[in-house]
Amino acid sequence: MMKDNQKEIFPIVDDEGRVVGSATRGECHSGTKLLHPVVHLHVFNSQGDIYLQRRPDWKDIQPGKWDTAVGGHIDYGETPQEALRREVREELGITDFVPEFVDKYVFESQRERELVYVNRATYDGPITPSADELDGGRFWTIKEILEAMGQGVLTPNFENEFQRCFGDYSAPK
Repeated sequence: MMKDNQKEIFPIVDDEGRVVGSATRGECHSGTKLLHPVVHLHVFNSQGDIYLQRRPDWKDIQPGKWDTAVGGHIDYGETPQEALRREVREELGITDFVPEFVDKYVFESQRERELVYVNRATYDGPITPSADELDGGRFWTIKEILEAMGQGVLTPNFENEFQRCFGDYSAPK
């Protein structure tokens, strides 16, 4: 069975994203609340649907739920832009996309604190979800996402971020 590498080294950052130290994935996800940076990419198609990945059942955070198209930790010594390109290639097999920066904020759960760099892209090309990292994925209409909110189908992180960054999509027309 696959498992996250608990010894992987993450940068520890301040609220502005300046590196102030390092810690392992295990330390960062154990309730220490060490602030570590992550990148997210929301992939929209030209019809306005949004691609979500299904998290594998073996993940240590939110197994089996639908989540942001791409989400990954920034490696120690890597810039947010480098991490975004690497994660999008690893998770979805996409290399020819134009990211648009949306927001940066601190996300906190019971287990961790993350400095989240949120990006979006419009993309209509082929998507090849990583069989090693994901349990597939698909495009969802905005209506499907709104109906799934609060039902335990989507990760709480995705629901909060979607409302924070794309709330105008969910406003009644």
